[in-house]
Amino acid sequence: MQSQRPFHLAYSISDLEATRKFYGKILGCREGRSTEQWIDFDFWGNQLSLHLGTFVESSTESQVAGKSVPMPHFGAVLEWHEFHALASRLKDAGSEFIEDPQIRFADEPGEQATFFVKDPSGNALEFKSFKNPEGLFEK
Repeated sequence: MQSQRPFHLAYSISDLEATRKFYGKILGCREGRSTEQWIDFDFWGNQLSLHLGTFVESSTESQVAGKSVPMPHFGAVLEWHEFHALASRLKDAGSEFIEDPQIRFADEPGEQATFFVKDPSGNALEFKSFKNPEGLFEK
């Protein structure tokens, strides 16, 4: 098995300061480099680079376990306690969930806690957690 390497993901945003507050203060991501046009965050060990630009919110959806999920989306797989703490912080901050925190695939391989939320620019994010971390790629 190869050692894990961080990924780099760049997305468009519409408001640098709202983005800084959401990712930095609410999600708790450490801010990296920034200019007047972009800002980097340590997104759970990965480099998220958010650039001011034209953002077109996608209305594409896919079906997972009988529910519509927004496409595209990105996110992070968190530790069980971290997942629930983040869901609470988002609720306390008044964030609207696209899909409320819930258990998906209960009593099946890959059972997970999951929720979807949008950042201030409308980018869809999914956060999930596995009580059994080995379940991430279980069939």
